[in-house]
Amino acid sequence: MALKSAWELAQERTGGKTAVKLTTAQKEKLAELDRVYTAKIAECELDLNPKIAAARATGKFEDVQKLEETMRAEIAKLRGKLEAEKEKVRQAK
Repeated sequence: MALKSAWELAQERTGGKTAVKLTTAQKEKLAELDRVYTAKIAECELDLNPKIAAARATGKFEDVQKLEETMRAEIAKLRGKLEAEKEKVRQAK
């Protein structure tokens, strides 16, 4: 069984249809959303990374795991929100 490229998988999902053309305003909104959510993710990392480092330094490895999981969950939630908002922009006419 041969592995398929991302392009081939995307073609299968869309039935071979080409992507919808985006307007300039939509492209600008998508770029703005990327900037906003990149900043939110960075803010989350800046908040939790020092706490993780402090917990590691004191040998509280359970706390390290909890904080790392919290950070992963927060980042995943933010990325999910970003994709949902991007999809709304793409679907807008």
